[in-house]
Formats: sequence, C-alpha cells, structure tokens
Amino acid sequence: MTTRPFRGTPPAPASYRTRLRGLAAATLALLLAACATLPEPAAPPVSTPATESAEQLYQRGDFDQAAAAFLAEAAHVRGDAAAHARLRAAEALRERGDLDGAARALDDIKRRRLHGDEPLRLDLLEAEIALSRGDAEQARALLVGEHAELAPALRLRLLELRARADLAGGDAFAAARTRALLDRELEGSEREGNRKALLAALGTLDANALRARIDTLPPDDALRPWIEQTLRGLGQPLARALPRPNRPVGTMRPGRDGRLAPEGYVPVRTIGLLLPLNAQLASVAQSIRDGFLAAYFADDVARRPDLRIYDAGQTPEQAIAAYQRAVADGAERVVGPLQRESVGALFHQPLDVRVLALNHPDTGEVPPPGSAEFGLLPDAEGAQVAERMRERGISRAAVVVTDAEWAERAARAFRAQFEAAGGSVVGETRLPDKEVNYSTAIAQATGALGSGADTGVFISMRPQQARLLVSQLKAAAVAAPVFATSHIYAGDANPTLDRDLDGVEFCDAPWLFGPIAGRPQREQIAAQLDSAAGVGARLFAFGMDAYALLPYLDWLLAHPDAYLAGATGDLTADSFGRIHRLVGWAVFRNGVAEPAAGALSATPAQ
Repeated sequence: MTTRPFRGTPPAPASYRTRLRGLAAATLALLLAACATLPEPAAPPVSTPATESAEQLYQRGDFDQAAAAFLAEAAHVRGDAAAHARLRAAEALRERGDLDGAARALDDIKRRRLHGDEPLRLDLLEAEIALSRGDAEQARALLVGEHAELAPALRLRLLELRARADLAGGDAFAAARTRALLDRELEGSEREGNRKALLAALGTLDANALRARIDTLPPDDALRPWIEQTLRGLGQPLARALPRPNRPVGTMRPGRDGRLAPEGYVPVRTIGLLLPLNAQLASVAQSIRDGFLAAYFADDVARRPDLRIYDAGQTPEQAIAAYQRAVADGAERVVGPLQRESVGALFHQPLDVRVLALNHPDTGEVPPPGSAEFGLLPDAEGAQVAERMRERGISRAAVVVTDAEWAERAARAFRAQFEAAGGSVVGETRLPDKEVNYSTAIAQATGALGSGADTGVFISMRPQQARLLVSQLKAAAVAAPVFATSHIYAGDANPTLDRDLDGVEFCDAPWLFGPIAGRPQREQIAAQLDSAAGVGARLFAFGMDAYALLPYLDWLLAHPDAYLAGATGDLTADSFGRIHRLVGWAVFRNGVAEPAAGALSATPAQ
C-alpha cells in the first residue's frame, strides 16, 4: 500500500452523501454489538447457592442456562430477591440476543423491589426492547436524564441506546451529537462502529441543514469537527473560527517553591520520534528530523529529554508497530507519524502514551483526548489569506489556482472564509500544470472583477507557474493586488526570477525571513545543512516547532488564549487537540521576499 503525506482527491458530493447513507445498514450489526456487555450487577438482596450458581453460568457466557437458573430462583423466592432474579434473567437473555425472551422475563417484575442501579438497568433493557419493536418514542421516554454520575459502562450503554432511539425517531442531528460524546469514551471496534454510525447520521442531512445546525453549537461542542468533516466531503468547507490568542506561553512566574519558572512548561523526559525513513519520503522526513534535532540540541542540556527516532515505515501498520516500539522503550510522549493514513490508523488505537501527530488524518476526526495533531495545511493558509484580504478592505476577489489537490483545498477554504466575512468571489479558474498561455483563464477569472480599490486576486501555485501568471496578469492590465499561499516561494532568494512576482504578498513561516527567539538563525544553519535550505526550510521549521510544542502542549490544550511563538507561525490549540498556526506575511520587493509592512507578527492585533 503506497502512503503519502497529503490528502487524496475528495469524493464528489453526491457520491459522498450516498456512501454515508449506506454506512447505516452496513454497520447495523456493529451498532447492536456496541457497548454490548452489561456492567457487573449489584449484589442481590440475599445471596443464595442458587443465585451464586446462576451468576457463575452468566460469567462463563452460558446465558441460556443462566437465564433458566435465575427464572427458576425467581419462582421460589419473593419480594426483592424475585425482582433481582428476574432482572438478571432478562439481562442473560439479552446477552444471547433474545429480546423477546427478555421482555417475557420482565413481565412480572416489581420496579419498587429494585435497588441501586437496578431501576436504570431495567429502563435500559425496556428501551432496547422498545427499539426492537419499532417504538422509538417509548425508548426515548425511558432514556431521559444526563446520569453523569453513572458507572462508565452504564453511561456508555445509555448514550448508545439514546443515539439509536433518536435516529429511529427521526432526529439524526441529536443521534449524531450523542455519538460525538460517545466517541471520546469508546475504544477499538466499538469506537469504529460508533464513528460510522455518527457519519451515517450526518449523511442524512443536506449541507444547508448542517450549516444551520452548526451555528447553534458552542465552539467546543464535540460534534463540530464531525460536521466540518462531512461538509468538507461534500466540497463545502466551513469558514474557520480563526483563533485570537493573546497570552504567550513561557512567561516567567513564581512557582510553588517561589522560584521563577516559565508558565505552562512541563518537561518531557523521554520522546519517541516516528518518521518514514524510506526513499519515497526521505527528503521530507530528513528536513523535519533535522529541524527537530536542531531545536533539541539548542535546548538547555539540563532539561533535554532522552530521544529515540523510529522508522515509521510506509504503511499504517508499520507506523503503529513503530509507536508500540517507542512505548515499549519507555517513551513519555510520541511525535509522529507523518503520513495522513498512518495518523488516522494510530488515532484508532488505544493510546497508552499521548501523541503529537505530524499531520491531520484523512478521515478528519480529532485526536484522542490528551493527544494533538499539527500540520502545515493549505486549507488553513487559504482561510488566512481571505482574512488578510478582507482586513485590507478587499471585498471582490478572483481566484486562480493550479489544478493540484492541495491548491483546490486552499481555494475552497479561501472562498468559504472570504464569503463568510462578507466578500464576493466574482470568478475562478484552474491552471493545468503544463500550460503556459493563461489569457483565457485570466479573462474567465477576472472579467467581472473591475478595477476598484476593493478588488484583489488570490492565487495558490508553485513559483514557476506563479511567475508566468503574475506577468500575464500585468500584461492583461489586471492591476488588483495579488495574495498567495506559501507555495509561491521556493524558500531561497532568487531575485532574477522572482522580480516577476514583485508586489505579491503571501503567507509563510516567519523563520524563513527573520530571527525567532530560541531558534537558530536560518541563514547560518542553512549554510551547514541542506535540509534547512530551499523548499525543505518550512519542514525544518515545522520540525523545530514540533519539539518546542511538547513541554507546553498540555497548557495550550487547556488555554485556548495562549500561544507559542513558533518558527512556522504563532501556535495555539483548540479543545479538540488541533494545533492551529497563525502564519506570518511576506511580500516580494525587487525579487526578494521580505517581511510585509516591516514585520512578520502572526498574532492578530487585539
């Protein structure tokens, strides 16, 4: 199986929706089995040899004989003991899949005779029986209340049944929201089945309904990332709520012992770094690894952790095996893997040690609690270019991007952000990689743009193509300012060629253009390491930031107003474990990329 560090082409909207709907039937068996094992029962009112024998049969999985034994005991005792035995018989029959038999066992049960968690267990059984008979309303009535104080097994079963009841009752949104809560608590196959059901529920809603619903959710609602993922799959990404952090990490404050210590800093003692060392991704991995090591050796020797580097291989299975080796070797924190497929596969595993993944998974889900994901995303850049243009008073934009998948993602994110901020995209076009005459494409994209001060052009492409485009924009008398993603810059100064790009403003890693506190100077280290030069410079900066994040990661996850001034931009985290990068800005002048407006401050003004 071939791995790659970038997302594949998204499915067409109609096929995506059809695929999601089809998951409902395909995963029904998984849903019925999810949270299937009932919790340990409360002790019976009076333990007898008969009940002890029945419990032993139950624990061995002999549910038929256990049910018969409990029913026989119920016929010979009265009061609380009889109610307990009938409930246990029904639970045994439910375990073997006989809900009709469970219903018969509950016929004569006296609720007032139940104690402890038994009344809730009765409600759960009766709700499941009601669902099996198509009575969603009865099931929903039995599943009211939050029950936050419940034992985990009972709480999970309650939520799973509530999600099924809501879906059966026609409220797919409520079902999805409950399953989003479940996702943070499940593991293994139960988590997989729950995720498929969650996406299937969202897949029954159209894009307009999803957009309307997400507006009603608080920023940290567990369902938000899943709606975002569904809309991306439909080719309709949401505008991003760009963070506005105002609190730098590491401010020196008195600690518990009275000594000054950097706020939010928690040392990491052992690190496992997972990178693909195969030939296919060797240059990418080398730049990230060298950046990580540069930050590591620049750190104070007294707090430098033990570090081991592992080959993450070419497949998700190999990446998981590398993670397990790192854990076995005593890693306190694991950094990596890099490939999107491997990140997704690792996030599906029970994680004994928390992870800082170096990409975002193909599937779009958020990391498990305590872990985080960090990447250089074209989507994030497209959204921030849109914000930059709106801040400059630009309300009408033309979009011209190459026909690569990463550029398409940037363009979609730009449009969503620009329009959400009140702007209008008046024309769009895609440029084939090998084409050199862009006159028709320029006319298509800019024909309705006009020439006012409120106009601008957004582009996302590699330097060679951008030089051709910008020259032809000027020849076509398109005077609107041009804004670009970082892909326009090759990483090293090339004044002769880049004079064609004069005036173009673009987002990028601040470290490429100026000093960053605590990081080595780019010019000095690039003279020593090829991996810090050219296009590898961003990945080098990315590796440095991955190391710098580790001691502050827990603080950032708990304080969304905090940020780390990184080499790739100011880094902040949301409650879902996603690291957000606020980029710096540069502009071409006389063929040289320089800080825009004399600075590369990434953090927005307050």
